[in-house]
Amino acid sequence: MHWTDYLGPLMEGAWITIELTVYSTILGGLFSFLFGIGKLSGNWFIRGFSIVYIEVFRGTSLLVQLFWLYFALPIAGDMVGLDLRLPPVAAGVLALALNVGAYGAEVVRGAIEAVSRNQYEAATALNFTSRQTLFRVALPQAVPEMMPSFSNLAVQNLKDTALVSLVSLADLAFKAEQLRNFYQDSTTIYTIILFMYFGMALVLSLAMRMLENALGRWRGVRR
Repeated sequence: MHWTDYLGPLMEGAWITIELTVYSTILGGLFSFLFGIGKLSGNWFIRGFSIVYIEVFRGTSLLVQLFWLYFALPIAGDMVGLDLRLPPVAAGVLALALNVGAYGAEVVRGAIEAVSRNQYEAATALNFTSRQTLFRVALPQAVPEMMPSFSNLAVQNLKDTALVSLVSLADLAFKAEQLRNFYQDSTTIYTIILFMYFGMALVLSLAMRMLENALGRWRGVRR
């Protein structure tokens, strides 16, 4: 069988991989800001909940998190009379997003804390509220500084999507394994998906770099 005959099924899997990456990266970004800011909150419950979330999802395996959401959560739901079964796509997106969010939350927290104390003192002198200080002073300066780390997290998230094949989601890795089992052509198939993942990572890195540059220009305009 010619190697080009593998491209059709692999492209179908690649599209699923792209969707997983986009959805989970966006949702993970939201979690990053939500829990990164939450960790700096003056409210002990919000701060404590954010810390627990960050430590749990940074301190456990993504594979175990995925299996828990897909296999264990429905059983736990049945015990309390709730239907908590997640489709493979939802379980995959949620597991990836929660993992990205935990690491991204520390990026957000660190970038906000790195803003000069003089900026916070100036905001206090202008009688800004905590919310105004966060959204009008801290975040406009911190967000551009977060982008290189977020770019790395996005690329890592793309590579981590291969794990969703273990819950029978027909992504690129799953399609490759199906083809390998049927045709017994491991070298050709895995070489193709190696280059496909590399190509997707390059495109994602370029997109994140463009976003980083755009935010840098926006920050310059605001000054």
